[in-house]
Amino acid sequence: MPKAHVDATEAQIPENIRTGDSVEALKRAFLDHLFYTQGRFLEVATPNDHYQALAHTLRDRLLHRWVNSVQTYAKSNCRTVCYLSAEYLPGPHLANNLLNLGITENVRQALAQLDLDLETIIEHEEEPGLGNGGLGRLAACFMDSLATLQIPAMSYGIRYEYGIFDQQIRDGWQVETTDTWLHYGNPWEVRRPNIVYEVGIGGHTEQYADAHGQTRVRWLPNEVFRGVAHDTPILGYGVNTVNLLRLWGAEAAESFDFQAFNQGDYVGAVMRQVRSETISKVLYPNDEADMGKRLRLLQQYFFVSCSLQDMLRIFITTGQPLEHFHEKYAAQLNDTHPTIAVAELMRLLVDVQLMEWDAAWAVTRKTFAYTNHTLLPEALEKWPLPLFQSVLPRHLEIIYAINSRFMDDMRLRYPFDQDRVARLSIIDEAGPRYVRMANLACVGSHAINGVAALHTQLLGDTVLKDFHDVWPEKFQNKTNGVTPRRFIMVSNPGLTELLTETLGEGWGKDLYRLREIERHADDAAFQARWRAVKLERKNNLARFVEARLGIQLDPASLFDVQVKRIHEYKRQLLNLLHIVTLYNRIKRNPGIDLQARTFIFGGKAAPGYHMAKLIIKLINAVADVVNRDHDVAGRLKVVFIPNFNVKVAHHVYPAANLSEQISTAGKEASGTGNMKFSMNGALTIGTLDGANVEIREEVGAENFFLFGLTAPEVERVQAESYRPWEIYQAQEELRAVIDLIGSGLFSHGDGSLFRPIIDHLMSRDDYLLFADYSSYIACQEAVSRAYADERVWTRMSIINVARMGKFSSDRTIEEYCREIWKVKPVTVQMKA
Repeated sequence: MPKAHVDATEAQIPENIRTGDSVEALKRAFLDHLFYTQGRFLEVATPNDHYQALAHTLRDRLLHRWVNSVQTYAKSNCRTVCYLSAEYLPGPHLANNLLNLGITENVRQALAQLDLDLETIIEHEEEPGLGNGGLGRLAACFMDSLATLQIPAMSYGIRYEYGIFDQQIRDGWQVETTDTWLHYGNPWEVRRPNIVYEVGIGGHTEQYADAHGQTRVRWLPNEVFRGVAHDTPILGYGVNTVNLLRLWGAEAAESFDFQAFNQGDYVGAVMRQVRSETISKVLYPNDEADMGKRLRLLQQYFFVSCSLQDMLRIFITTGQPLEHFHEKYAAQLNDTHPTIAVAELMRLLVDVQLMEWDAAWAVTRKTFAYTNHTLLPEALEKWPLPLFQSVLPRHLEIIYAINSRFMDDMRLRYPFDQDRVARLSIIDEAGPRYVRMANLACVGSHAINGVAALHTQLLGDTVLKDFHDVWPEKFQNKTNGVTPRRFIMVSNPGLTELLTETLGEGWGKDLYRLREIERHADDAAFQARWRAVKLERKNNLARFVEARLGIQLDPASLFDVQVKRIHEYKRQLLNLLHIVTLYNRIKRNPGIDLQARTFIFGGKAAPGYHMAKLIIKLINAVADVVNRDHDVAGRLKVVFIPNFNVKVAHHVYPAANLSEQISTAGKEASGTGNMKFSMNGALTIGTLDGANVEIREEVGAENFFLFGLTAPEVERVQAESYRPWEIYQAQEELRAVIDLIGSGLFSHGDGSLFRPIIDHLMSRDDYLLFADYSSYIACQEAVSRAYADERVWTRMSIINVARMGKFSSDRTIEEYCREIWKVKPVTVQMKA
């Protein structure tokens, strides 16, 4: 056949609608899924049908790449990263997958031909309720970077049926409602009923002799349930690599009791199923009550056990000896939640696979690495011994054995320092006995890392000092990062367009290239376009807030933003003291010249954290008064955006002018919101805490608004009998602010409502708001002066973005790969 004829024939072959990326192929795929998956035709389809059909259209393309990825990994027998995390906060998948596939505009055109709007469909997507805040969002950024960098990886967690909670604000108070994110199903996941593992709890253990006469231990749990895998494909940007987020859903080993049913016990017939499914029902149950603590421990063990059994199943298929397990897998413990993995892997190797203890312990320690995310001693998990023993009796025996050997080593090392030995022990013997999970993580891991330079230094100096003294070589720093794909390219299309026009393609995978825009920082035309991008995003947020809350914002005002988990150490209260200070100044001098500001808050308080919930009430109470007062109209506006999540963040981060990163120095491990704001051109006002230190080093001190005590100064002030009452007496403006809050102005005359806040500040002020108040107010005045000079502010904004290269999660993952996991990229080629 002549060559010309072959080409003509091939040109007539339609593109595969499962894998093609042309407008026509995508349109046909969408219509196919609308009809064959949703059972609808275009004229009667609902918005959810449109979303589901489009999601399945993209999922086809993801699964095609996933099959190629798995085949490539199997052939190369590569080392695989296994990321163990109790939380993931991926955000909506649709827009991110469109970006990573590179088909956003083609899909937009395909839908337009059907009189459908892509943005409307994107907005319809429910956000996966798999995480709370920074910990889960970091895990999601890492998944994105692992795939983008073509690192073979599997992320393991729990398929929570309900997220932490949806936050509503009623009469200024936080009200928690059920997060039903799975109400319409999840089109991105694939349920794997053939990948199922049994997980036991309770019961007792017994000894027996194996075939070689070796004494072994058998665990006889009194209840067994199953974990079923649900896989979500995670595609990298601009590559063919697809890794998996494998989440475990809990089911009963036997879901229906026919004997109970036949005896007329209809409720009892399904109780086993109900009890089992409770384990993966909700993210982070309120653990104030004993039952909440028990469920949280069950959740942690459940997903860890399923994950390790899965890893062992896959490894055994390679035919390699189990002594090489750690050469195949690098398992990262994301905080202390998955730390029970240390004892569980030992159980699986010693009790199930019948390895000798010393060999199993060597494999275990070489498999795991531990990331610490907190400097707050109370946040380092520990479990009451009776609770732990009732749930995991065999694991307690294993922990006792690990600890016994470890304590013998430590007594030899510190024969005259029994206090130090006691602090190092995995079992806390001071008072009621506890299992200390951070200690187990340190003993059972080959590497320990903090998440910012200051955080890692303080870990070695404070909460993990004893372990640092024993194993200084284990400790490393891995400063957190965030993915620029979601937090610039998806959420800020205007900035993305300007950066691409200026830099060309490719900066989304090499964020250090942003440095090239610095040469435009003083260019008047470039500055004008930069301001236009920011104004468009501020207008977008203003429309969002008006639609949600009925409050009108002035986009010309300075958008001063603090969105993060509500906690006393994050000092939303200090921000409020500044607002009330400005309010007082206006009331005393209505003609005063003040920079117009819109203060924007967002974040959830833990359901049992009463002080945090009172802070939310105070924010809304201040907003109610300030926003109704004609004296401050056009100069101050205060807004609390309910239910802050990744979808809301897409509106907020790109719109901010000022990023409030004002935690007490030495309390924040890293923070990643600070990076997201800076990447979008916001300037930071902050303390030398967490990653603020490194952000300031990168962007330059002249482009960062610094205030407050340093971590050593905080430690010294607290050690010297800090007396906040004396600061209140000495500072007239601060005294006026506190007195106004206590007067009842913000509580309809009820002077007692906010008394717990005032009393705590006056008597204890644990997070040193009064000590930093005057410095903070002076720094905010410097912010106002800078914002008033359009040229200066814009230049600072451009330089902040230009110098954000370090804070891409790609850089963080490259460091983990090189220095902890020892893994290398594997290129995936597509096959027909």
